[in-house]
Amino acid sequence: MRILLVNTTEHNGGAAIAANRLMSALNDNGVKAKMLVSKKESQNLSVVGLNSLCRYRYHFLKERFEIFLANRFDKTNLFAVDTASAGTDITKTKEFKEADVIHLHWINQGFLSLKDIRKIIDSGKPIVWTLHDMWEFTGICHYANNCDKYKTECHHCPFLKSPGARDLSNLVFRKKNKLFTKKNVHFVAVSSWLANCAKESHLLRTQSIQVIPNVLPVSRYKIKDKVSSRQYFSLPEDKHVIVFGAVKIDEQRKGLKYLNQALQRLIDQEIYKKDDFHLALFGGIKQADVLDEIPVPYTYLGFLKNDEELSSLYSAADVAAIPSLYETFGQTVVEAQACGCVPVTFTGSGQMDIITHLQNGYLAEYLSVEDFAKGIQWALSRQTERIALRESAVKRYSERTIALRYIDLYNQICKGEE
Repeated sequence: MRILLVNTTEHNGGAAIAANRLMSALNDNGVKAKMLVSKKESQNLSVVGLNSLCRYRYHFLKERFEIFLANRFDKTNLFAVDTASAGTDITKTKEFKEADVIHLHWINQGFLSLKDIRKIIDSGKPIVWTLHDMWEFTGICHYANNCDKYKTECHHCPFLKSPGARDLSNLVFRKKNKLFTKKNVHFVAVSSWLANCAKESHLLRTQSIQVIPNVLPVSRYKIKDKVSSRQYFSLPEDKHVIVFGAVKIDEQRKGLKYLNQALQRLIDQEIYKKDDFHLALFGGIKQADVLDEIPVPYTYLGFLKNDEELSSLYSAADVAAIPSLYETFGQTVVEAQACGCVPVTFTGSGQMDIITHLQNGYLAEYLSVEDFAKGIQWALSRQTERIALRESAVKRYSERTIALRYIDLYNQICKGEE
């Protein structure tokens, strides 16, 4: 069986990482999988880039300009929305023609247009589409926040400067409504929360949707010695080390302010002193002044080199703080568990599939600073069974476990059973 995974980027972003890991897992379990991306960045023979990078960049800029124009030259939400108005026809590629199943992932920002997706659907090939965010069932946004118009029809979009009954979100919503009339697309959500959102949406409520989580490369995420791991990053050995990371740690959705407030609350209540803590942050940052708001000593590590370093950082920490407003899956939760680090996060989204409250992590009441602080206190006061914590993640998210679930789905749809 030949599977073609399709994603805008090879490495950049959570969906790219998930798709890349799945490709490797499928190849290791008897399936011939390739990944088609806009730009090939590695020497991996299973990854194929578009022939015309210039054309992709043109499509990317064209779509950004349309959004920029629709938002009256305000760039605030320039990358919070996508219209899929420009892209590349991949049905003519050798890889597409050879594939038995087309597996779409995150295809935005000028990679595939709605017209290109229509051609893929009209090809008659079985299609699996993994939802990594909400874009497939909203008008233009990737995360709807508090807006629930996607359940009926998108309009008066809060991401637009000139919202209206027939605004850009409504235009794209109506185009998507025509797109998903055929039944050869089989949607997969990476969490129960995301699947429930999709099932409540107008666009996907009649579609086949099942839940298969992302792959955890268990061989690359291991428990390491805490002392040597702290020494590697020059972290204090006599402090409570808390790790926090994201692609953009200052992105509002990642909730750094809630972590800051929770730590301050523990200090104000004199449960801990300021110098009892040390916060280790990793990932990108746009507004460096957010670091000035951290109420405890900290080390900002920037982007880590690889999974080996990430394993060392999780192993060095006592707690993985994940105060995201919502996560479609919660990859950092699983990674932390695999390295024996206790995760503390909010309830209300994808993390609920991963954490059993007070067993392999703490699910704080949604956006409650007080309860998040209690979660940190709980994690620091318990004797962590690091091996058991790791096993809870490996059992459910290993490469083989997830690969076999997808292989079963591929076989079903190829036989017409799904």
